[in-house]
Amino acid sequence: MHPIISKCPVCSEDLTVTRLYCPNCATAIEGRFNLGRFAQLDQQKLDFIETFIRCEGKLTRVQDELGISYPTVRNRLEEVIRALGYEVEKTETSPLPVSDEERRAILADLAAGRVTSEEAMRMLQGKEIETEQES
Repeated sequence: MHPIISKCPVCSEDLTVTRLYCPNCATAIEGRFNLGRFAQLDQQKLDFIETFIRCEGKLTRVQDELGISYPTVRNRLEEVIRALGYEVEKTETSPLPVSDEERRAILADLAAGRVTSEEAMRMLQGKEIETEQES
């Protein structure tokens, strides 16, 4: 058996399932069936979800298993959430991650005394980065 595809290989539009078949009793059901949200995800996102579930939703375990940084794990999770059609809310407990390059620059500014420790902490947590850069 082949994995089910959700996009037309000719025009890339969504495919519609129109027939279901039981190999045990030969029953066939015809109609229009939805594949569901997960069928729209690419293999990389499905693999991430499998790892996420295996790690019981603990991002630090996902980080260790995949050998990637915590912000990268957060970004991949947020990509999956968006791909499933949901919005990702940025909250105090879920700050915007900063890239490794931004983190190094913030720490260099802190070491050089260009920012206070409080400002550096806020920037590392992804809070008010655009506002601070614009001023």
